[in-house]
Amino acid sequence: MALVSLSLSPPCAPAASSSSNHLLTPPSLAGGSGSIRRGGPRGNAGLALTLPAGRGGREWRAPVSSFSSFLPSFFTGSKKKEEEDAKKAATLKEELLAAIAPLDRGAEATPEDKDRVEQIAQQLEEVNPTKEPLKSELLNGKWELLYTTSTSILQPQRPKFLRPYGTIYQAINTDTLRAQNMETLPYFNQVTANLVPLNSRKVAVRFDYFKIFSLIQIKAPGSGKGELEITYLDEELRVSRGDKGNLFVLKMVDPLYRVPL
Repeated sequence: MALVSLSLSPPCAPAASSSSNHLLTPPSLAGGSGSIRRGGPRGNAGLALTLPAGRGGREWRAPVSSFSSFLPSFFTGSKKKEEEDAKKAATLKEELLAAIAPLDRGAEATPEDKDRVEQIAQQLEEVNPTKEPLKSELLNGKWELLYTTSTSILQPQRPKFLRPYGTIYQAINTDTLRAQNMETLPYFNQVTANLVPLNSRKVAVRFDYFKIFSLIQIKAPGSGKGELEITYLDEELRVSRGDKGNLFVLKMVDPLYRVPL
């Protein structure tokens, strides 16, 4: 917020005779008999500084802006909106977690389930408290995937016992611009990637290495790339969207974890 400096310099009086110069100086400086009163020229609300009459009996009044009286109400209104958004976000987070809890990370979601989750996610994104997530420390650490619409992750076409049924993590480091996806049971696959910021909330993702069964390391093909936009972020929950339209909902599990270089 920038502070506003208001000048009280009044307009100059008409020129006096050649024998002397008459300067209009605020009475607080010259000890003159000026006054400050409510009201200014037509159309200008606020205070008016009235100076002593100059030659010809004309009274000079300099309007004083009352903009500063607006600032407290502006800050109060802004703080009130932040509080209202925080309450709304807390309620929506509870609704979102309740909606996705029985969906096996999205693998068991019906079209109606997906629509319901999408509606809640959109409302939550509207009250996102972190406008520039790539500049926030809240993004760093290890996140657990709670829900996604990505079929490449969920593998819903496979029998349930062949799907990745263990915990799935995603870690992000904004300081090194590195990311890592980690599956647990049954495959323990991993993939690491470099991040290229596109703006303050979106990155291009360039995968560099895959690790199969946590043992076999394979260089990622040139086609291994995508984009990720962080649309909601706080200390507990993150909502992201991929370039193919997929939705991701994750919760923070380890803020101290860092992606290996």
